[in-house]
Amino acid sequence: MAAELKKLSESRDLTRIERIGAHSHIRGLGLDSSLEARAVSEGMVGQQPARKAAGLILQLIKEGKIAGRAVLLAGQPGTGKTAIAMGLAKSLGEETPFATLSGSELFSLEMSKTEALTQAFRRAIGVRIKEEAEIIEGEVVEITIDRPVGVGASASGSSSSASAGGKTGKLTLKTTDMETLYELGGKMIEALTKEKVQSGDVIALDKASGKVTKLGRSIGRSRDYDAVGPHTKFVRCPEGELQKRKEVVHCVTLHEIDVINSRTQGFLALFTGDTGEIRAEVREQIDTKVAEWREEGKADIVPGVLFIDEVHMLDIECFSFLNRALENEMAPILVIATNRGITTIRGTNYRSPHGIPADFLDRLLIISTQPYTEEEIHKIIEIRCDEEEVEMSKDSKVLLTKIGTETSLRYAIHLITVAALACQKRRGKVVEMEDISRVYSLFLDVKRSTQYLMEFQSQYMFSEVPGGVDDEDAMHL
Repeated sequence: MAAELKKLSESRDLTRIERIGAHSHIRGLGLDSSLEARAVSEGMVGQQPARKAAGLILQLIKEGKIAGRAVLLAGQPGTGKTAIAMGLAKSLGEETPFATLSGSELFSLEMSKTEALTQAFRRAIGVRIKEEAEIIEGEVVEITIDRPVGVGASASGSSSSASAGGKTGKLTLKTTDMETLYELGGKMIEALTKEKVQSGDVIALDKASGKVTKLGRSIGRSRDYDAVGPHTKFVRCPEGELQKRKEVVHCVTLHEIDVINSRTQGFLALFTGDTGEIRAEVREQIDTKVAEWREEGKADIVPGVLFIDEVHMLDIECFSFLNRALENEMAPILVIATNRGITTIRGTNYRSPHGIPADFLDRLLIISTQPYTEEEIHKIIEIRCDEEEVEMSKDSKVLLTKIGTETSLRYAIHLITVAALACQKRRGKVVEMEDISRVYSLFLDVKRSTQYLMEFQSQYMFSEVPGGVDDEDAMHL
């Protein structure tokens, strides 16, 4: 029984749940080395001109030549605007901050609109801080972990960290010049297990924080017949002493520094989410300190990307703030998206393209997206089936493509999962046309829902559609 409990606790530590989102299949912009957009690549399909334009923006961001600029992604609903923004984020890498915000969020937060925008801006500005630290760096010769018998018999309510605390172990590291044996405690064992460190890996241990970084696989072990993935990195065995002082780089955002210095609970406020409004004096002091670090060579500023979706929901005050904020020397790259045509600027009686004031539009580089073709919709449905692990027949994909062409791409994608559930209900393994037809009849698209409302509008409460309005006009109401 104790052994079973031990196995269960270990399996829980290693289990990782990945949610499948609307854009979880996006891996990048799908560009080649010359910034030309491939037809289908990294989860992106079609929209070659828009992706190529985004690739040029990406190149400018990497070269640091577009800080304080703004880009507008404009197009009809379901034409891949958010997908392009997510592809841009994935292509930038982990070190470049990428903050997202929806225009409607500003009016639901318990703080002023300008404060919410300021915090979003500072979340998109990174600070790369350099400092010297004591590092133990070497190749793992052997790692052994002893699990006492009493650990497995502990109470079922005990945490995994508590069980790790009962473990002891030994780690043998070597360089080209020396080899040393280290005794391991519970926290270090947990860190090594999390990184899946094994014999033959080259690792770096931070003595102060206990952080474990896997640098790669030793070249001396490259001829071992190990099952290695295509992304496995082979590095040379370190030279000299095992323990050495090295320059370590930490990447944080200005907003994280603001929160740590403005709240009594310090960095814990980052986890609670209750940041509240941050005083201007705190930000001024932090900006001054960061400027000093830059002059001393201790820190670098990394302008990131702030993506604001549904930008037409912002009002005239927000646009005035953005106009001023983009002129700041530490402004990030602003990417905004909208699916509106000529509409009223919120907070005024004036109409403007995309609901954006003319003076702010003049600052923007505008990228337009086009509706997907039938062939592109078919390819997107295939990619989503793979992402959602749904096995679907060719005829079903053709039918779903037809539905997507006549209704909308989003509606067709929504039917994939429910059709798979309908297939499971009849104990099938492959989604067939009958499953698609069944869920199509159960879930209405916008056009069929509007027709139903027009037919039975008199039976609904507070119906304001005039009796003489035809179906086509009703779609625009």
